[in-house]
Amino acid sequence: MDKIGGGILREKRIPVMIAIGLIIILIMAFIVWEVAQRYIPSKEPADLAQVLGVSGEETAIFLNEEIQEATGITREGQTYLPLKWVNSYLNEKFYWDNVEKLLVYTLPDSVVYADKRTAGSTGMPLLLAEGDEIYLSMALVNNYTAVDIKNYSDGEHKRVYMDNRWQTMQWGSTAKTAAVRVEGNIKSPVLTYVEKGREFVILEQSKDWSKVRTEDGFTGYMKNNAVRAMEMRENPCTIKLPEYTNIAMEEKVCLAWHQVTHEDANSAMEQLIANTKGVNVIAPTWFALTDNNGSYHSYADRSYVDKAHERGMQVWAVLDNFNMGENVNSEILFAQTSVRKKLIANLMEDVKTYDLDGINLDIEGIKPSAGPHYVQFIRELSVSCRKEQVVLSIDNYVPAGHNFFYNRAEQGRVADYVIVMGYDEHYAGGEAGSVASYSYVKDGIENTLKDVPHEKIINAVPFYTRVWTEKDGKTTSSALGIEGAKKWIEENDVELYWQEPLGQYYGELQTEEGLKQIWMEEETSLGLKMDLIKKYDLAGVGCWKLGFEPASIWDIVKVNE
Repeated sequence: MDKIGGGILREKRIPVMIAIGLIIILIMAFIVWEVAQRYIPSKEPADLAQVLGVSGEETAIFLNEEIQEATGITREGQTYLPLKWVNSYLNEKFYWDNVEKLLVYTLPDSVVYADKRTAGSTGMPLLLAEGDEIYLSMALVNNYTAVDIKNYSDGEHKRVYMDNRWQTMQWGSTAKTAAVRVEGNIKSPVLTYVEKGREFVILEQSKDWSKVRTEDGFTGYMKNNAVRAMEMRENPCTIKLPEYTNIAMEEKVCLAWHQVTHEDANSAMEQLIANTKGVNVIAPTWFALTDNNGSYHSYADRSYVDKAHERGMQVWAVLDNFNMGENVNSEILFAQTSVRKKLIANLMEDVKTYDLDGINLDIEGIKPSAGPHYVQFIRELSVSCRKEQVVLSIDNYVPAGHNFFYNRAEQGRVADYVIVMGYDEHYAGGEAGSVASYSYVKDGIENTLKDVPHEKIINAVPFYTRVWTEKDGKTTSSALGIEGAKKWIEENDVELYWQEPLGQYYGELQTEEGLKQIWMEEETSLGLKMDLIKKYDLAGVGCWKLGFEPASIWDIVKVNE
């Protein structure tokens, strides 16, 4: 019995041992699988359509190694880039006239045009219209833009790399075939493989991984132990873009605006100028836009110009949109290429007829939507002014968030002078306060200097102030020239107090009409503003307006000793 029982026990142990063995094998297999999952690199290929976010004709756009939300189009071997994206990131000079369906590009000495029928050297159109979007041929963009382009759009997953930094790049190679992954992780899917000895750009490096861009057009991550032979290489810009030339007076500009609202006002010029010293530019408000077809009323007078020239002054005729602008919508007027052409041609004809030395643009109160069209007008006008050797100057508000669309940086590139209207800090219809406090003027100059070179900036100062009246919660004002303000102070026996932060004298008077307040513009306050012009070595000063000032002011407002 004992022998039989022992055999039975042995027979029962065998399945248990087998089961235990199987469990051990499963545990070991699990451990091996875990190790493999953790330490063995994945060979899973990346889903390139998902990584690039494009399919079919869509083309992924990379700018300075960053993938963009916008996508291009590749059609019949030609890649096209969205115009709005090009304007925002590469070249704002490509202008689309949505009224006349025309692409306009302004060079320093000419204006070129294209429409949907215009073909490039390959026979493909230079632009595409897809719904409401306009796309430009990449070759066209490259022709006018300082950008390094590498195109990988001949395969299924289309992409284009652009770089406009022109900076020194770090290059590397690999001693063995290495995977480039979507992320810095060995389990991350593989974008591509770099074969032994092939080169790539090293964009970033961390402890274990390098972000690289490969020769076959992928940006991803490579293990640092695969990177060899690193070196820095320059990436110089070899694209020669046209240079804008500008006209500059040999001396600092001392400009005085002459407000002309009827023909007879021209006759007052000699009397007004006789009161001045050092004025070398007079700017009569002669041309007033009257409609959206580019027409303007003219008060121009050839004898006026001749007399100004005899006195050694240049004449920069002003074009404005407000003196007769009841029917002028700048967004409509400047958005039409044919209208801009007509307006510029008429201005140039008047330049010749009246022997003008310059055009001064004073386009005010426009909406942000009109900004790109107005700036395009400035570009095109600059071409004609450059050809005729006529000075182009542009009046601007003090920089602020709500008027950024005047695009002072572009003005500074194409125009000869950018004028900062350093006044109207407080204006009719608004709260009482200084017309041009010291900090307001200083900030206006400094913020303009961020976009425009100092030798092109003219800061304009006010020859006027306002008397404010506050009563029953309402504020009204009336403008007075400096001479008139001094007379008002004297007649009303107003005591003035110096306000250091404002750089001005302040006075007030209680009357039956309400509380009268005045922040004076006079020799001391204007002297501080002139000190700023000299401190920042600006191109000169502008003065609004002739006839508002006493003769003594011209001993202060001078830029040429």
